[in-house]
Amino acid sequence: MSVLILKSVRNKNYFNIKKMLCVSCLVSVVYNVSAETEFNIDALDVADQTTIDISQFKDEGFILPGDYLLEIEVNKNKLPLQTIPFYEVAEQKDKGGVACLPHDIIPMMALTKEAIDKIDSWHQGECANLLALDGVIITNDIANGFLRIAIPQAWMKYSDPNWIPPEQWESGITGAMIDYNINGQFNDANQQSVTNISSYGTLGMNYSAWRLRGDYQTNYSSGANSQRSSSVNRVYAYRPLPYMAAKLTVGEQQLNSQLIDGFRYTGVNLANDERMLPPSLQGYAPQVSGIAKTNAKVTISQSGRIIYETNVPAGPFRIQELDSSVRGRLDVTVEEQDGSRSSFQVDTATVPYLTRPGYVRYNLTAGAPSEEGDSAHDIHGPSFITGDFSWGVANSWSLYGGSLIAGEYNSFGLGIGRDLYSFGAFSADLTRSVADLPEQSTKAGQSFRVNYAKQFDDYNSAITFAGYRFSQQDFMTMPQFLSRKERLENSDFSFIDNEEVWGDKESYIITANKTFWADDATKALTLFLDYNHRTYWDHAAEDRYGLSLSKSVNIGNINNISLYLSAFRTKLGNSQDDDNISFSVSVPFADRKSVGYSVQSTNSGVTHLANYHDYSRPNDTYQLSAGVQANGHAVSRGYYSHTNSVAAVNLNASSVQSEFTSLGGSVRGGMTMTEHGMALHQGGQRGGTRMMVDTGDASGISLNNGMAVTNSQGLAVVSSITDYRKNDMRIDIDLLEDDVDTTDGIKEGTLIEGSIGYVNFDVAKGFKFLARVVLPNGSYPPFGATVAEESGRVNAVVDEDGMIYLTGVKGGQSFDVSWGGARQCKIIAPQEMADVSMNKLTCK
Repeated sequence: MSVLILKSVRNKNYFNIKKMLCVSCLVSVVYNVSAETEFNIDALDVADQTTIDISQFKDEGFILPGDYLLEIEVNKNKLPLQTIPFYEVAEQKDKGGVACLPHDIIPMMALTKEAIDKIDSWHQGECANLLALDGVIITNDIANGFLRIAIPQAWMKYSDPNWIPPEQWESGITGAMIDYNINGQFNDANQQSVTNISSYGTLGMNYSAWRLRGDYQTNYSSGANSQRSSSVNRVYAYRPLPYMAAKLTVGEQQLNSQLIDGFRYTGVNLANDERMLPPSLQGYAPQVSGIAKTNAKVTISQSGRIIYETNVPAGPFRIQELDSSVRGRLDVTVEEQDGSRSSFQVDTATVPYLTRPGYVRYNLTAGAPSEEGDSAHDIHGPSFITGDFSWGVANSWSLYGGSLIAGEYNSFGLGIGRDLYSFGAFSADLTRSVADLPEQSTKAGQSFRVNYAKQFDDYNSAITFAGYRFSQQDFMTMPQFLSRKERLENSDFSFIDNEEVWGDKESYIITANKTFWADDATKALTLFLDYNHRTYWDHAAEDRYGLSLSKSVNIGNINNISLYLSAFRTKLGNSQDDDNISFSVSVPFADRKSVGYSVQSTNSGVTHLANYHDYSRPNDTYQLSAGVQANGHAVSRGYYSHTNSVAAVNLNASSVQSEFTSLGGSVRGGMTMTEHGMALHQGGQRGGTRMMVDTGDASGISLNNGMAVTNSQGLAVVSSITDYRKNDMRIDIDLLEDDVDTTDGIKEGTLIEGSIGYVNFDVAKGFKFLARVVLPNGSYPPFGATVAEESGRVNAVVDEDGMIYLTGVKGGQSFDVSWGGARQCKIIAPQEMADVSMNKLTCK
């Protein structure tokens, strides 16, 4: 109430401030008194003290009986909005209404079985008596829309403060979605123009806990080799199983196993989902790094399906937005604006992990391999079943293993994981494959693998992942077996150079970082290392290694001058090495603005550039570059990025004198549709979790620092939601218009994967006015009477001579006026603001 009064003062509405502040103090006391309270009404500056009724404020938590739309807060964790009845209890008449907790709310509180058995009922069995548990405290905070419940930890199942229990997760509502990424590029080189437009994304529908998804990708190119293609290359459905910490998936997928090399298949999978576990038990997500010679498009795919695509400015890049569930070998393509392309592969693997003692993690799959490309939905190979597990043998030991059985091809593996405590985490495993190829003898071989990870806090460094693998010549993965079998069945013994049929021999992978002199910011130097080495039994070796150095220095009065050096080399078989070296200096000269110099060396030559960067506006950033190549040709580049509540837009341009001119752009966003309406929004994880926010008929309401803004329907969607973790939806109070008020600026929710959550904010958008309430007999309601909306939210308190001040009022809206412990009459607001000029409102 005091918030409403102070806001009205800000808007220069005239009324007796001293009296209204005094009333607001009374309202504030209502929910804070510890026992029956007596008020000294002589302290009030009221002419007629016989018409004062503040009796309803004298008892702690006094609530008028009725139904209230409230959020239930259990130990500071919020449950979904509920309609809570308040009934009068004979032995507690002085308390007004007592909250009736429906029995279906109890399972959401994550209570122990002993606690649930103790809870009895009242009001003819309709209400659960939570007070039957010793130490439980229920506090009414109706004015702010809350019913707060404090439960001793002894009655709770879980005690991890960083984890919301499954009982409080939400499946969301029924709806449909599309998440899209559109890229366009125009190149004019050597008097030939090429236009390329591509798009990829995910279509989806939700019903209950089931999620149906389809990944699409399209491409159109005009020019000498014009072509177009379009496909839905993966269709699948899944549902989380929270109480099993698992996920059930049906349809077309990529095999995701601890031991068996991944491939595309159609079938069914049941696996543990680490994201449902407390944070300390979860894995890691891979990252991709490199150097772009020009403004470029980076595409990351797996088995022909685009996983991630983005535009990056010229220079070093590091992509860390990949989902933690991505495993196996990734194909990375960098398309430069001068028309050149470079490709490399990134091997990802799971950092060695330990399973809690006595627990078993599992991953079970049945299906058949499926084709890639234009025949993406066709079966390609024998049916199979596969599974892997990890068993926590002891505090520091885990045993894991797995197998794939397909008749013609079978593989088996077993390994151990060990927590080395201060020396990191380690795992080692051995896998054997047995393959029956047409017209050839049985091929059998082994593959040995060692993985290691360690965070060296004392030395400010980490080995994010290190792995070594050796495979015998006759060892085969499932994709290699299928490729060899197909060629043999087609009498093709040439085995042309195709990675699928090369025999893997050795591989070394390491990603690490180290900060030198970390205790002194003026001397600190950070080093990043990426190394990937692979050899084959029947093909030349491949290498990719990169080194990055970053340092910040101070020179005179100029602080935080950034120095960055990055170098990458890719060796693909017998082809020429692809070398990229980049060095840059960036000097800040204003708030988030900088100028600098960079030099980049590639196989095609050396380029020197002067750069200007402007990051002063978080949602609008750009950089401009101009320079010269070693051959004397002038170079100019521009890159602009804009993010708003419905999309992220990137624009880029490059030009090299006498060589090429290129223009490009991308748009990334999404659209979500439910029974409540439709909203465009920023792009999050494709087909991932999102929260629809409803502010009624209030449009233009900014949420989460402008991340989303409600549309004309009063709807917005926040797409940056973390699965199985508490997420806050916040109204940006400072950005509200003067005719908008809200009493609940924060909502919380914990959603399972792929959900469309829904929260409704109580936002009042309407006019404000000062009026006098008059009873039918010409008298006024007593000083201290409350004026409340139909939802039960108190909007105003009656001042002397019936004066009230209302905010966020809609034309014709009705309000209940209460005193003496009961609702007495009702007033109706005028239809328009112009109708009010200190008019009287009759309370009938």
